[in-house]
Parts: sequence; C-alpha cells; structure tokens
Amino acid sequence: MKRAHERERRTRGKRIPGERVEAPLVWTFDGPFATCLQDMEDTFRRAIVQVGDVSKIAVQIDLSLPALKPRVEAGEAIQPAWGHFVDRLSQRYGLPARPRVRHLKVAGPLATMVIAYRS
Repeated sequence: MKRAHERERRTRGKRIPGERVEAPLVWTFDGPFATCLQDMEDTFRRAIVQVGDVSKIAVQIDLSLPALKPRVEAGEAIQPAWGHFVDRLSQRYGLPARPRVRHLKVAGPLATMVIAYRS
C-alpha cells in the first residue's frame, strides 16, 4: 500500500505519455440572467460534442458582480435558476466536479465560461 501511495505522489501533476493538453475554450455571456444561463448550458452542451471523448475536463464560470448588481436591482431573480443550472451541469453532463465559480469585482460581461480539458 505504501508503494502505491508513493507512485501516486510521484506521478501527480505529471503528464501521461500521449495525453495532450488543449487550449481552453472561452465564451462570454451578457444580457438577462436567465438567458445567460440558458445560453451557457447550450454552449456547454455544444462544447462537449466538439471536444469529444476527453480524459479530464474542468469548467470555470466567472461572474462579474458589477454586471450582476443592476440586474438584481432591476428585480431579476438569481435563485433558484442559478442552483438548477449548476446542478444540471454537474449531474446531466457527468462532470467529475461542480463548475468552479469566481466572483469578479471588475466590470465586464456578466459571465465568462472557461472549459479546460485533456484529450
């Protein structure tokens, strides 16, 4: 058991021969919050088809808080749509982990989705 642990520790972070790390796919979304969520899910679904069978995949979503604030002040609902969206991405598409979400304090598009993968 100790040998397996040592072997795992030595190989962690190292690339497996024949495995390629591709450039990440990046999209930005702006507009009503519910529409952005629908567009992100549709884009994610299309990206999964585009990249095909991959050994590892990670999803990150950056939310611009300055872009979100006027939408909330105008009465747009964030929940439960956001929770359902994250659950669908995690469960329906078989992601190994929930998408990582970063809350940015800089102005920009409402959401940026980054998909990184290894083939």
